[in-house]
Amino acid sequence: MATSDPLLVVIDPVARQTDGEAVRIAKDVLSAGAVTKVCLPDGPEEFARALARRGSRRPVVVGDDGALVRAVSLLHRQRELAGCVLSMVPVGSALSVARSLGVPTGTVAAARAVLDGAPRRLDLLVDDSDGVVLGALRIPPVPAFPAPEGDSADPAHHWLRTCQSFVRTLVPTRPHRAPSAPATPRQGPSRLRVEVDGVTLVDLDQPVDAVSVAPDGAGLAAVEVRPSSVGAEAAPLLARGRRVTVSGADFRYRADAGVAGPVRRRTWTVWEEGLGLTLPV
Repeated sequence: MATSDPLLVVIDPVARQTDGEAVRIAKDVLSAGAVTKVCLPDGPEEFARALARRGSRRPVVVGDDGALVRAVSLLHRQRELAGCVLSMVPVGSALSVARSLGVPTGTVAAARAVLDGAPRRLDLLVDDSDGVVLGALRIPPVPAFPAPEGDSADPAHHWLRTCQSFVRTLVPTRPHRAPSAPATPRQGPSRLRVEVDGVTLVDLDQPVDAVSVAPDGAGLAAVEVRPSSVGAEAAPLLARGRRVTVSGADFRYRADAGVAGPVRRRTWTVWEEGLGLTLPV
């Protein structure tokens, strides 16, 4: 049965470059089941304009985790997430966030879910710089695929760098910091203070190997701290709460599709049912 909602299908450029056949299949399935308007943005500004001018159409993002996070971030900063339900057809190699949210990763199955699925309200994390996290964040950041040597090596890499620059324009201006030497992977434990709803879970005197924070689906964030230990592995420290603050020496963290930082303090707050997403029934 065709959905009665008109759709705005925004196809991420990386998806077009990565798997044009999957994009074609997604367009065919969606167009057969609904009234669609297809947008092919060439850059982040066009991507943002397409979402802003969606009118009564339900936005459908065709792309990878980065495209989904980009769409959610834009709608959040426009304070339009509460009244909007997003849909997604995953295309690309980075799909772990979409998978964790319950979006089918098969092109046909995902397109059918857009047409026949139902909206669900999901929790997300919002930090004190107005950034959003859909899945889990980790300190230190887990390794990602190595980046190409230069922009010319891959058009998708150039698009990613352009989008990162654009998203930075959406974040409040911060005082200028002198450039530092390129960061190297952290080899030893970190000294961080982790507070959950104002209660200290671990302090600076206890080195830690890793910290992870993720919405638990019940309106709270699940926090896990792995203390550094010599010999036998120390038991992880676990907590749940609505507000999580991490502070200490400069640290980076991986959130969804990218790495952020360095920062010395960051607070994440759970926005209960902050994201509307169409998922299979």
